[in-house]
Amino acid sequence: MSKTNLTITIIATLGILAAAVTVMWSTLGCDTRADQSFTGRAAPGGRDLAGKEAADSRLGLEQRRPAASYMAPMPMGEGEAPAGFNTESYDFVAENGFLAVGEHPLSTFSIDVDTASYSNIRRFLARQGHLPPPGAVRIEEMINYFDYDYAGPEGSDPFAVHVDLAGCPWAPKHRLARIGLKGREIDADKRPLSNLVFLLDVSGSMRSAHKLDLVKKGMKLLVENLTENDSVAIVVYAGSSGLVLPATNGDDKAAIVAALDKLSAGGSTAGGAGITLAYKVARENYIDGGCNRVILCTDGDFNVGITDHSRLIRLIQDKAASGVFLSVLGFGTGNYKDSRMEKLADKGNGNYAYVDSLAEARKVLVRQISGTLVTIAKDVKIQVEFNPAKVAGYRLIGYENRLLNKEDFNDDTKDAGEIGAGHTVTALYEIVPAGVEVPSSAPPVDELKYQPGAEADDPSAAMVAPVPVSDETMTVKLRYKQPDGETSRKLVFAVTDDGATLADASEDFRFAAAVAAFGMLLRDSEHAGSYTYAGAAELGAAAVGDDRHGYRKQFVELVNKADALPDRVAGR
Repeated sequence: MSKTNLTITIIATLGILAAAVTVMWSTLGCDTRADQSFTGRAAPGGRDLAGKEAADSRLGLEQRRPAASYMAPMPMGEGEAPAGFNTESYDFVAENGFLAVGEHPLSTFSIDVDTASYSNIRRFLARQGHLPPPGAVRIEEMINYFDYDYAGPEGSDPFAVHVDLAGCPWAPKHRLARIGLKGREIDADKRPLSNLVFLLDVSGSMRSAHKLDLVKKGMKLLVENLTENDSVAIVVYAGSSGLVLPATNGDDKAAIVAALDKLSAGGSTAGGAGITLAYKVARENYIDGGCNRVILCTDGDFNVGITDHSRLIRLIQDKAASGVFLSVLGFGTGNYKDSRMEKLADKGNGNYAYVDSLAEARKVLVRQISGTLVTIAKDVKIQVEFNPAKVAGYRLIGYENRLLNKEDFNDDTKDAGEIGAGHTVTALYEIVPAGVEVPSSAPPVDELKYQPGAEADDPSAAMVAPVPVSDETMTVKLRYKQPDGETSRKLVFAVTDDGATLADASEDFRFAAAVAAFGMLLRDSEHAGSYTYAGAAELGAAAVGDDRHGYRKQFVELVNKADALPDRVAGR
């Protein structure tokens, strides 16, 4: 064969290979054009973007990368994991056990207003038809999903505190103590000036009706309720991060909605880069004395850039110190990273909700907009001291990942939870009255050799001087800071048990107890005793009360759904 013919043959072969590669990419749903993930998205002026140079200049991309870097096709073409394939992640939760008051008179924890666990559990039960994994069940978030009719504050403090006790439904010999906080209400037209940055995950994993499509619908609901006192910027991230919409007045709804409409999903997930850019934009538009907040919408599946869990947490902690708070809204199923997102909201001085439907988006972003956006108190801690003359033991129900050391209560450098305008916060303690044996699954400890007769876990107890007998059951203390403050204020409340039965308790008390019981059953808690789903449903149904939005009736339906599932624990 001549050199000329050989050259022609090689060129023809290469052409066939190139065509085959093009067909393969097309079959996989990929596009070899530069910066495909941003093609068709809105520039600040509302124009479509085409090509890498236009995307880089108009979106202000912080990183440049090969065009194919976020072109991996998604399973099933919908951004959800295929049937039988699940990479969702949840932290292990070690349930709080009973503590003897003689050894542990103080209980200290950070408040939590997150609600994600309940709506995520609803997704498992109502949409997927099976019980949630135990790690998805955080009882405090289930309880705090619901509003309770606590009276608001009358003085200068940003929230009011209420404490009551009654019988415990799953342990008749025990008492149930409820601590309730009610944040000061703020009318929507009196909200402070707001500087909001929507940080939206547009990676390939968000390609689903329950992910990016729902994100866009939910954010439009929020936009409908914004005013001239609000400004909105939109940052997106996939393989890189970009500014889709610079700070825009909340009255210019058309521009904001147009930017949302242009978004489409594709590519890998550089969450760290997106977070960095969003905080940068928020700081550039910072409002002194206003509401400065990043609202992150994602499934949490960060797989490019900063993917290490601890590095992401440190990044958020550093950014939170700038005065910009973080709200995290979770979406989707199959690859959902609950454990990561709960920590990001915690360390970002914000709240965490899971959005499983447009109705939930309306709850979080419309009905509770003031609480979602406006922080009225930060670093809120609770410390309870139990009187050993009245209480033999206790356990805090839930809040396992919010526990603090007793020394942390008076340490203003220790981070704690935030309360938004109008938020209610509820915590429950199961109390063992004095004279009743404290349940314990721990093996006995050997008697001390050098201090015979002393408690092995607390040898100093024998040297503590006795205190006068008091009728008080416990003392509840709280500390909080103003949103822009660094010094905390302490509140103290003495509590006496008047012996009320469960039947004597308010509807709110009984409903909160029903929710706690449901959470214990979902976790197959040893502390639930012989209590059943039917018992929790009956208790909840009798305490529905003025259920304006139907949330409590829906709860009863969920308990009944769980009761009917074949994978529930036998005998429950």
